[in-house]
Amino acid sequence: MSKIRVAVLAALTLAPAAASAQVLQERNISLAVAQELAQATVEACAAKNFNVAATVVDRAGIVRAVLRADRAGPHTVEASRAKAYTAASARNNTSAIMDNAEKNPAARHLAAIEGFLLLGGGVPVKAGDEVIGAVGVGGAPGGHLDEECASAGIAKVQAKLK
Repeated sequence: MSKIRVAVLAALTLAPAAASAQVLQERNISLAVAQELAQATVEACAAKNFNVAATVVDRAGIVRAVLRADRAGPHTVEASRAKAYTAASARNNTSAIMDNAEKNPAARHLAAIEGFLLLGGGVPVKAGDEVIGAVGVGGAPGGHLDEECASAGIAKVQAKLK
């Protein structure tokens, strides 16, 4: 009987330590910064006469903000969301993911993951080295141009990402 008590006491003593080891602290993009980033991204493309949609997602790929410029096509909203989700999930620019998929036969299957879009225009948003979200752009005449606008938007809010 005493062996059982010792085992129970040991288990109860270790339970709080095990429970606290389960708690994660992660940074995430705020709504205010997400809205500002979406606006800055759409404006960066508008300065080049591109009518785009910009979607900002949090670190888990959940939408925080979406803006669609006047005259941007209806498809641009979903394209920007999928690019942002892909960049947040893979923690990499979608253009780099696309390039890797073209060169690596095993990586080609990434396109089969539901919600992934392997086109340029999705860029992770980082606070230091930690990915806290992503921005995706759809509607410029090329993924590389979508990516330029996304990077310009991030540059505008960079000071708020520390």
